[in-house]
Amino acid sequence: MMQAEKKVFVVVDPNNDRHIALERALITSKFRSPSPKLIVFVAVDSEAVDTRATNDHLFRDEYWFRDQIRKPVEEAGLECEIQVCWSSDWQGSIIQESKRSGAEMIYLPVHAKNSRRFTFAESKWQVLKQAKCPVVLIRPGAHDKRKVVLAAVNFQADKDKQKALNREIVQRAKYIAGNYDAELHFVNGYLDSMLYPDRGALANETGLPADRIHVKQGYTAEVVAAVASAIDADLVIMGTLNQLGSTGTLLRGNTAERVIGGLDIDVMVCNEFTTTK
Repeated sequence: MMQAEKKVFVVVDPNNDRHIALERALITSKFRSPSPKLIVFVAVDSEAVDTRATNDHLFRDEYWFRDQIRKPVEEAGLECEIQVCWSSDWQGSIIQESKRSGAEMIYLPVHAKNSRRFTFAESKWQVLKQAKCPVVLIRPGAHDKRKVVLAAVNFQADKDKQKALNREIVQRAKYIAGNYDAELHFVNGYLDSMLYPDRGALANETGLPADRIHVKQGYTAEVVAAVASAIDADLVIMGTLNQLGSTGTLLRGNTAERVIGGLDIDVMVCNEFTTTK
């Protein structure tokens, strides 16, 4: 049985006026017993931030740390450790330090879309692919309590890695929904009618009634977005595999990227490193 996270790694960019990942961590801690310790990781994403000295937001004093981090954490009755990072390798430092600190979850802030097309920086994509624990992409405007959780699975898969990832998503979705006393749904999109997902296996694995299992034909991103909107989901849980290209580099994963891009709510991403052994 999955245990409550003892440490949550929360990424804070000092360039930002609002720290949505920290806000979400303080909210979710109310629904966990015992409450987790927060590892607040303060670092600048140089791909997304103007790092020139003319940017006044890059100068933060002790009062900023007190008012923006320590005070809200203390008021929530939580314990925190603050780490400040100077590395230009933003994604690498997050992966390394979250692993070193023994974090069991990473909260990563993602700001509102600037256009109809969602763009996801390569640095954030590397965090999703290589983190040793699930990563929650935090969007502004999320509800205080997660009332509806939607998990996206791929039950027509025949590869062992994908099957293991499915099991991880199912287990984690049940745990999250149980924590919040939330309504849990599962969605499985498919394109080829010859590869129709095993609905019976889905029902057996999830233990949910038919009206909470959504098997629909279409592109995965469109199916997940449509179901999430129809049930008014607060959180989507999904997975991504660490596939390598011909040069040995990690592929971004078009399906996963489209799923994330089609949603305006928090998304939890599990990869094959996070699967329960």
